[in-house]
Amino acid sequence: MDFESSYDISATADFIHSRNFTRVALQFPDDLLKDSTKVVAALSQRLQSLREVDVTGTVNMTEVALYVMADTAYGSCCVDEVAALHINADCVIHYGQTCFSPTTTLPAFFVFGKASISIPNCVESLSKYALSCSKPIMVLFGLEYAHSIPHIKTATLEALMSSRSELKPEVHFPDVPSSSMFPSRDIKNLNGLAEPANGLNNNGSSNETGAPRYSIGGLTWKLPEGKRMDDFFIFWIGHDNSAFANVVLTFNTCEIVRYDATENRMVTDLSQQRRILKRRYYLVERAKDANIIGILVGTLGVAGYLHMIHQMKELITGAGKKAYTMVMGRPNPAKLANFPECDVFIYVSCAQTALLDSKEYLAPVITPYEATIAFSRGSQWTGSYVMEFRDLIELPQVEAGNQEEARFSFLQGGYVEDIDNHENAKEDREALALVNATEKALQLRDNSGSLIKRDAKSGAEFFAARSYQGLNIDDENAVPEPYFIGRKGRASGYEDEKSQQET
Repeated sequence: MDFESSYDISATADFIHSRNFTRVALQFPDDLLKDSTKVVAALSQRLQSLREVDVTGTVNMTEVALYVMADTAYGSCCVDEVAALHINADCVIHYGQTCFSPTTTLPAFFVFGKASISIPNCVESLSKYALSCSKPIMVLFGLEYAHSIPHIKTATLEALMSSRSELKPEVHFPDVPSSSMFPSRDIKNLNGLAEPANGLNNNGSSNETGAPRYSIGGLTWKLPEGKRMDDFFIFWIGHDNSAFANVVLTFNTCEIVRYDATENRMVTDLSQQRRILKRRYYLVERAKDANIIGILVGTLGVAGYLHMIHQMKELITGAGKKAYTMVMGRPNPAKLANFPECDVFIYVSCAQTALLDSKEYLAPVITPYEATIAFSRGSQWTGSYVMEFRDLIELPQVEAGNQEEARFSFLQGGYVEDIDNHENAKEDREALALVNATEKALQLRDNSGSLIKRDAKSGAEFFAARSYQGLNIDDENAVPEPYFIGRKGRASGYEDEKSQQET
C-alpha cells in the first residue's frame, strides 16, 4: 500500500479544503512521528492543487498552515485540543490508534491507518469458528483494519452461504465509523459522530424502536429484536492492546476469541485478560477502606470530563471522605509518590487509558465506575463493567447512604468507620458517640482489641503527623539570624585555602 493511501492524504485534504480551515494541527503518536515530515509535504502539495482553482473556477489564495503536534500531555489516542488551541487551530487531524472520545471545541478528522491483513486467512478462520459455534457471532475489530472489513464481510457471508452445513450461522458486523467528528455541546449526548445516533452506549441503550444499540471504540451496531450481547460470541480482529482490553472488560460475559493479523492465527486463551477483572474487583475493596482520595484529571479535551470530576467530588464528599483534584499530565509512579496521603486515586480519562497497572504505584488507581461502586454504600458489583465515564453521566445517581454506621472491611478483617468531615464540633461528638455505641453493640474487635479507625482525615492532618515536615521556620523565634560570608572561589581551591597555602 502506497504512502498517500495509507495516510489518507486525499481525504484529509478534501476535509480541510471543503471547510475552509486555515490553521490545522496534525497530531501524531510517537511511533508515527517519523513520517510526519512526509505527511506534511504530501498534504501541502495536495492542498496546493486544491487551492489553486476551486469548483467555481476562481483562484483561491488562502494558504493553509500545518502544525505537527507530538508528545501529547495525555494519552495519544485522544484528540489533544489543548495543544491545538495554543496555536489557534481550526481543526485537528488525528493519526494512529484512537479511542474516538468526543471533542468539546474543535472538529477532528481521524486517519486510522491501514494495517496489512491477509483477508483469505481471516475469512477462513472466521468461517470455521462461526460453523463451530452454537451462538451468533459479532465481529469487532481495531480501527486500523477498518479498510478491509467490507471485503472480509462480503467474503465471509459468501463462504458461509456456500458451505455444506445445514445450520447457517449468523455473523454480524458493526458499522465502520465515520472519519470526521464534531464537538459535542450536550453532555447527555456525547457521541460526537458526524451522523450521531440516539442512545448509543456500550451498555446497550434502546432507541425509539426498542432495539438495543451498542457503541464501543467508535464501532456502533444494532442487535436484532429480543437479542442481547450475552447471546453472542465475539470475534476480535486486531492486536492485544488497550482497545481489546476495553472489549474484554465491557463484554466479560461473552466468549471472546482474537484473530492475530500479524501472525495469521487465532488466540483463544484469554486467561490473562480475565485476570484483569478479578484484580479490578480487589481494587474496589481496597478503595472502600480509603479515606483520602485523589482525583487525577486524565484528559482536558474529552467532552464531559468536568461534569464527571464534579460528580466524583459529590460522591466522595457524600461518603464522608476527603477529595483532592490533581492535574499532572500522564501519571506515573514517581508523580503519584509525591502524594503519600492519598489512599487511592480516581483516574478520569478515556476508556483506552483508564486502566493503569496499579502494581507499580504506591496506592491503587481506579476508574470512575469502580469509585461509584466503592463509595456508594450498599452497592454491589454484579459483574458488569463500564469503561466510558460518559456512560456514568447518564446513569441515575446512587445515594451515598448512612456513612456514620460502621462497615465491615474484608481486607482489614473488622468493622471500620467511614470518617465524615462535619462542619462543627457538636456533630463530631455525635458521630464519635455513635461509633462508640456501635463498637460496644457489635463487640467485634481486631487484633489490638479496638474498633479499626483511620489515622488522618485530610491531607493537612496527614502532613502534620509526619516526622519530617520540611525546613520550617520556628514560629517562636521570628527574628532572622545574622548572615555570614561563606567561601569564595572554586571547589578545587577556595580563596581562604590559597591564603593558608601561601602562609
